[in-house]
Amino acid sequence: MQGFIIRLNRAREEDTIVTIIAEESLQTLYRFYGARHSPINVGYKIDFEAEHSLKSSIARLRDVIHLGYPWLGDFERMRLWQQFISLFYPHLKDAEEIGSFYFALLDDAASKWKEQNPKRVAVEAYVRLLEHEGRLHRDMDCFFCDLPIEGDISLIRAFLPAHRQCSHTLSINPKGLEWLYEHASTLFLDDREVERLWYVINEGL
Repeated sequence: MQGFIIRLNRAREEDTIVTIIAEESLQTLYRFYGARHSPINVGYKIDFEAEHSLKSSIARLRDVIHLGYPWLGDFERMRLWQQFISLFYPHLKDAEEIGSFYFALLDDAASKWKEQNPKRVAVEAYVRLLEHEGRLHRDMDCFFCDLPIEGDISLIRAFLPAHRQCSHTLSINPKGLEWLYEHASTLFLDDREVERLWYVINEGL
């Protein structure tokens, strides 16, 4: 099966607990250290096997093949990718069945990471995630004061809407935000607005 590594946790000596968003599930697997093992890292897409044993409650990660992307050698793009994909672990760690959505979302984002501004790709992916989880707030009432928002809108964690004067943060132009919500596209947001939304995403999914 295939999946994206979202967390590595050192176990004992050089062994590792690996958490993977696979094609249909969240996998937590044990990887024994070995000199012949291919290197793995957070953010890598891999093909792998999960070997189950009656002697252990956690399956073993086996036969790992790294499925690379052309941008992996670009330090800045890789850093942003790891920053983005690491957010999925605290968000999904208690989930039992996650279906195929999250793997498909990351697979699509990874395919765009080279050709487009990675922060724009992440913002667009996050809107799709909020929509999928039923958390995309289209009603523009302020999270802080509950009054309607007219004019520019500020977004706080989970893209909750707020008045700029209530949140004391940078605002997003309403037309650009509407296009983002309707089309999962940052086409009408400028780089300053995208930077603000990237910051919000990094507060937690």
